[in-house]
Amino acid sequence: MNNFEYYNPVKIIFGKDQIQQLSKLIPSTSKVMIIYGGGSIKENGVYEQVKKSLNDHFMIEFGGIEPNPRYETSMKAVELARENQIDFLLAVGGGSVIDATKFIAAAIPFQRGEPWTILSEKKSVKSAISFGTVLTLPATGSEMNSGSVITKEDSKEKFAFSSPFTFPQFSILDPSVASTLPKRQVANGIVDAFSHVVEQYMTYKVNAPLQDRLAESILKTLIEEGPKAYKDPADYDAMANLMWCATMALNGLIRTGVPVDWATHGIGHELTALHEIDHARTLAIVLPGVWRVLKDEKKDKLVQYAERIWGINEGSDSEKIDQAINSTESFFESLGIKTKMKDYNVGSDTIDAIIERFENRGWTALGDRQLADLPTIRNILNLQLQ
Repeated sequence: MNNFEYYNPVKIIFGKDQIQQLSKLIPSTSKVMIIYGGGSIKENGVYEQVKKSLNDHFMIEFGGIEPNPRYETSMKAVELARENQIDFLLAVGGGSVIDATKFIAAAIPFQRGEPWTILSEKKSVKSAISFGTVLTLPATGSEMNSGSVITKEDSKEKFAFSSPFTFPQFSILDPSVASTLPKRQVANGIVDAFSHVVEQYMTYKVNAPLQDRLAESILKTLIEEGPKAYKDPADYDAMANLMWCATMALNGLIRTGVPVDWATHGIGHELTALHEIDHARTLAIVLPGVWRVLKDEKKDKLVQYAERIWGINEGSDSEKIDQAINSTESFFESLGIKTKMKDYNVGSDTIDAIIERFENRGWTALGDRQLADLPTIRNILNLQLQ
C-alpha cells in the first residue's frame, strides 16, 4: 500500500425530510445566495422546502447553471454575490450546480487576475467563502469532495480544479427528492459513479485489499441497485443506495494508498466540450476503449474485476478480460447509454481535434504510469468509432 493522507470535513445529513435542518446548519446572520440549475427544484418541491427553512435568513437567488457548468455563467453569479456581500452559498441541485458553486466560492475572493486561471493555469486557491449543498441528483460525488469541473464556452475548453478550501461545509442527501428524475439522468448518475470507482481501481496491484474490496462493494451495489432506481426513481430504498454509492465513489476514501488513473475522464471531457455529450455518456464511450487498448498493462486488475464483479471464472485471462469488458458495455447499454462514438454522430475529425488540443497543452500522457500517451489515446478513440 502507498503512503497517503486523508482529509474530508464534509458533514453528511442523509434521509427523508432533512432539508428542514438548513436553518440550523447556516448561521442566521449569514447572507445566503441560493444557486440552482434549470428550475426543476421549483417543480419537485425542493425549492419550497429550502425557502421555508431559510425564511429568517437574508437570501438572494441565482439560477440557470448549465448541465456542464459554464465559466461565463458562474462569473455572473460571482458579480452578484460580490454586489450583495454574500458570505454563504447554497448549491441546490446535482453535480453541475455543486461544481459551479465551488468555483464561485473560490472566485469571489480571488484577486490575482482572471479567475479562469484557477482552471487553465492551476493557480492555487488561497480562500473561498463557505457553502453547503442540497443534493437532488446522485451522480458525481461532488457533494463530498473538493473538486470541480468547469467549461469555458468561448474556447470550448473544460478543466478541473480542487482545493482544500472548496469542500462543502455540509451536504443534505434526501433520496426522496430524486423520485421524479428523468430516467436519462438516473442512468447518467449510475454510469458516472461506476466510472469514478473504476478510475481509482483499474490500475495495478499495490497490496491494498481493503481499498479493492471497498471499490468492489460499490460496483456490485451499483450493478444490483442501479437498475432498480433506473426502472423506478421513486423506489426510495434503491435511490438511497444509489445516492450513497455515488457519494462514496468520489469522497476520497477508496483512493487512499492506491494509484489512480483518470485518463478516461481526461479524454471524455473533450467529447463533452466539443460536442455537448452528457459527461457520463462520454465515459461510457471511452472506458471500454481504454481497457481494450491497455489490456496487457492492466491485466492483473482486469482479471480481478472479471472474477469478483462479474463472476467470470472460466477461460484464459484474456478471455475473462474480454468478457468483463463486454459485460460492462452491456450494463451501460441496459441503462440506455450507448458506448460508441457513432451513436453520438462523432467522427474521426474529433479525434484529430482532441490530439491537437492535448499536444498544445503539453498533455502528452495521461493515466496511471502515464500509459495513455497520444498514440494510445488515438487508438482508444479509433477503436470506439465503430
